[in-house]
Amino acid sequence: MNQLFSETPISELLKVGNTFINLSVPELIEHAVKKNEGVLASNGALCVTTGKYTGRSPKDKFIVKDELTENMIDWSRNQSISDDVFNTLYRKLTNYLCIKKDRYVFRGFAGADPEHSLSIQIINEFAWQNLFCRQLFIEPSKVNLNQYHSPFTVLSVPGFKADPATDGTKSEAFIIISIKHRAVLIGGTEYAGEIKKSIFTVMNYVLPQKGIMPMHCSANQGKDGRVALFFGLSGTGKTTLSNTTDRLLIGDDEHGWSDHGVFNIEGGCYAKTMRLTQAKEPQIYACIQFGSVLENVVLSSADRTPDYTNGSLTENTRVAYSMSTVRNALSSSQGGHPSTIIFLTADAFGVLPPLSILTTEQAMYQFLSGYTSKLAGTERGIIDPEATFSTCFGAPFMPLQATSYAKLLGNFINKYNVNVFMVNTGWIGGPFGVGERIDLSFTRKMIQGALDNCLNECDTVNDPIFGLRIPKSCPGVPNHLLMPWNSWHNQEAYERASKALAHLFIRNFERFSNVPELIRSAGPIKGL
Repeated sequence: MNQLFSETPISELLKVGNTFINLSVPELIEHAVKKNEGVLASNGALCVTTGKYTGRSPKDKFIVKDELTENMIDWSRNQSISDDVFNTLYRKLTNYLCIKKDRYVFRGFAGADPEHSLSIQIINEFAWQNLFCRQLFIEPSKVNLNQYHSPFTVLSVPGFKADPATDGTKSEAFIIISIKHRAVLIGGTEYAGEIKKSIFTVMNYVLPQKGIMPMHCSANQGKDGRVALFFGLSGTGKTTLSNTTDRLLIGDDEHGWSDHGVFNIEGGCYAKTMRLTQAKEPQIYACIQFGSVLENVVLSSADRTPDYTNGSLTENTRVAYSMSTVRNALSSSQGGHPSTIIFLTADAFGVLPPLSILTTEQAMYQFLSGYTSKLAGTERGIIDPEATFSTCFGAPFMPLQATSYAKLLGNFINKYNVNVFMVNTGWIGGPFGVGERIDLSFTRKMIQGALDNCLNECDTVNDPIFGLRIPKSCPGVPNHLLMPWNSWHNQEAYERASKALAHLFIRNFERFSNVPELIRSAGPIKGL
C-alpha cells in the first residue's frame, strides 16, 4: 500500500479529539442543532441546507486508476485519477480532521443479505450527515457484528475545499474512490447524496465479480410473495410507484440480485419531496418524522412547516428516512426472484408509449440505453427536462463495462422467466412545454396491470418506429391513451418527433460495439 495512505491510519485519526461512534438518532440531532447545522421542522424532521451543491456533481467524481482497476473499469464512462492525487488529498483530509474538535463515525453495512454485505465505516465532519448515513445504510444491529471486518471507509469532509491547481481536481469539490485502499474521499460538497452513491458505486464493482446483479431500482413484494423491480433514474417515479399500501417494500433505490433472490443494498430511502402531498404520496409523507433528514426544503418562518412547493433553493429537495419508518416495509429487506420488471422513463419528446411489453432482447437494449429525461435539480445545471441516455439506468454509478451488467440481467430474466415492461411516466400529446405529463393515477393502473399478469395474453399493436408491443387495453386506463399517436393533434409533428428520438437511440447505441445483433436489432427500426 502506498506509504502516504498509511502515514495517518484511520485508527489513529479516530483517537484525536472527540470521536463519536454510532450515536443514537436523538444524540445526533442534539449535536446537529447545537452546532446550528440544521433546525427541527414542525413534523420533527431535521431540516438542513447544503449550500451551492444541491445535487450530485458528476464532473467531480473519480476512480483511482491502479493495478486493480486499470483493466476492470470502463474508462469511457468513468473519470480516472492517480493514486498520488488520492494520497495527497487523503493526507490533507486527515490533517484537516485532526484539527477539528469533533468527528462522527457510522459503522454498519451495505447489503441486507449477510452473505454479500459490505462492511462500511463513514467518518463525517457534520453530525447531520452522520444522521443521514444512519438512516440510509444498514445499522450494525441488523447484521451479525462478527461479520464486520475490513470496512470500506468514506471520509466526508465538506469543509475542506480542494485547490484544482495543486490538488489535481476539477473544482473545489471531489469524490474519489480507491478500490485498492478501500476508501472514498469526499470534500467541498455538503450534498449527502454523494455518500450514498459512492457506496453504491463500490457495490457495483464488487457484486458482479460474485455473479450478482447490482441494480439501480426499487423493489417490492405482493401479498402473494411475487417480487417486482422498478428501474429508472431520479424523477421517473421509482420511489412513488414502488411504495404502495398494498405491497411490501423491499427497498427504495439500490438492490442486488443473486441466486438467492433480491436484497436491498441500503437501510433507508432517499426520496424527492418537491411537490410532495399527503394525498398523492401518503407513504412517503408519513415517513417524514423525527429522525429523518430534510435537505434544502424551505420551512415557513412562522411555524417551521415544510413547504414542498418551494423550489427556491433547488428542485432537488430530498428526505432521508429509515426503512423502519415505512409501515409496509419487509423487515428482512430480502425477497425472492422477481416475476416482473418495470423500466420507468420520463420521455420529454412525448412519443414513447405509456406502456410497452418487452422481450428479453428489448429489455437488454432498453437497459443498455437507459433513456429518460433528466429533470430539474437532479444534477447541477439542469433547469428544464433534458433527453439523456444513462446506461443501466445509472451510468454514473456503474464502473464496469455496461455489457457485463446487461448480460447478467438477460441471464436472470431468462433463467427465472421474468415479465418485463416499460412504462413512460413522462409526456403525451406533445413534447415538454406542449404536451401534458401522464396522470399518475393512470400510471398506477398500468403498473397494476403489469403486476397482475392481466397483460400477458392481451391483444397488442406494434409501434411502427420503436418496435415495441403496446397493449390495446389495460384495466382502468382509457384505450386511446395507450397509443401515443392518439394524443397528438398534429400527426406529422408526432412522426417527426418519433423519428428524432429514434435516431437518438440508434446513435447512442453505436458505442456498444460488442453487442450481439439480436439485441442491437431490438431497438428502433433503422432507415426511417
